[in-house]
Amino acid sequence: MDFILHSKDGQARRGTVITPRGEIRTPAFMPVGTAGTVKAMYMDQVKDLGADIVLGNTYHLMLRPGAEEVAALGGLHSFMKWDGPILTDSGGFQVMSLSKLRNMSEEGVNFQSHIDGRSYMLTPERSIEIQTLLGANIRMILDECTPFPATEKQARDSMALSTRWAERSKKAFQQYDKGEGDALFGIVQGGIYESLRLESVSNLLEICFDGYAVGGLAVGEGQEEMLKVLDFIVPAMPENKPRYLMGVGTPEDLIQAVSRGIDMFDCVMPTRAGRHGLAYTRKGKVNLKNARHANDPRPLDEESDCPAASQYSRAYLHHLVRCGEYLAAMLLTWNNLHYYQSLMQEMRKNIEAGTFDAFVEAFYKDQNEGDISPIDKV
Repeated sequence: MDFILHSKDGQARRGTVITPRGEIRTPAFMPVGTAGTVKAMYMDQVKDLGADIVLGNTYHLMLRPGAEEVAALGGLHSFMKWDGPILTDSGGFQVMSLSKLRNMSEEGVNFQSHIDGRSYMLTPERSIEIQTLLGANIRMILDECTPFPATEKQARDSMALSTRWAERSKKAFQQYDKGEGDALFGIVQGGIYESLRLESVSNLLEICFDGYAVGGLAVGEGQEEMLKVLDFIVPAMPENKPRYLMGVGTPEDLIQAVSRGIDMFDCVMPTRAGRHGLAYTRKGKVNLKNARHANDPRPLDEESDCPAASQYSRAYLHHLVRCGEYLAAMLLTWNNLHYYQSLMQEMRKNIEAGTFDAFVEAFYKDQNEGDISPIDKV
């Protein structure tokens, strides 16, 4: 894997990550394909919206259908009909948040599946083996996602364990890597504590990875605290490697993080919101459950080039949501991912043009104006 930094506007970066499966234009948003699918979307749709890369989930795929089963079927690319790059997370976050009766040790995490209660052991070595079997182009080290809130001692112990696991993950990657240009990213931990975060970066740089992720954020600390962490951690990260902010976030989060030098993002927010009646637009979030839309013939955004946003009335979308129709999730997810990918494209374009600040100002102007007035008040 290679990373080319083309231009900067302030701290915002326009780059390209080059993988064996194709190029990733950065800043990039990676739709989350948890169990081998971006929920409510065809993979051709995801590609047509402008996504260069998708994320697969080690935890879910190891439980069902199983990493060895996916490998026997030709790997995750073939399995899910996606020929572009795939990044897989390590499974660590899901083990902490979803599994039952987990027991942490130096060796790894022993846990019970949230599906059927079966017992599994996830170690750094097994995580890398699973990601290799899946055929991921960018693999993540197994880390312990430091909870929030955490005392400084808790955060230090967690960060130290993650560092030891990072060393083991790197050795396992070297063992399993086939020399085809795939990559391994380290994950910076340390909670909200500046000294721990900087120590974590230093430790990971010594081990040496192809890219560096910021983990342990968007876990309840709030945007202000998250941005404080980015303010002191991003300048310590290598200029010549991609920087990935895990599990983030809202459109505003993405813009604020890009302005601080982050290159890559993933988040379930646009797809999860689409399944719960929420649409993202240039004017902010629109709750299609709200009765104000029941008799509104206007589309979500008549200026959008996404059919889901411009060709279906709010009244119809409201009806689908209230009836629990599958099409509601499909249309709103389509709209949301289109909006996210369009946002990334606009950021890339404006960084290249040196007009990123003006773009951010226009973004907030649109957001502050809010949604159009209800039809009975027009």
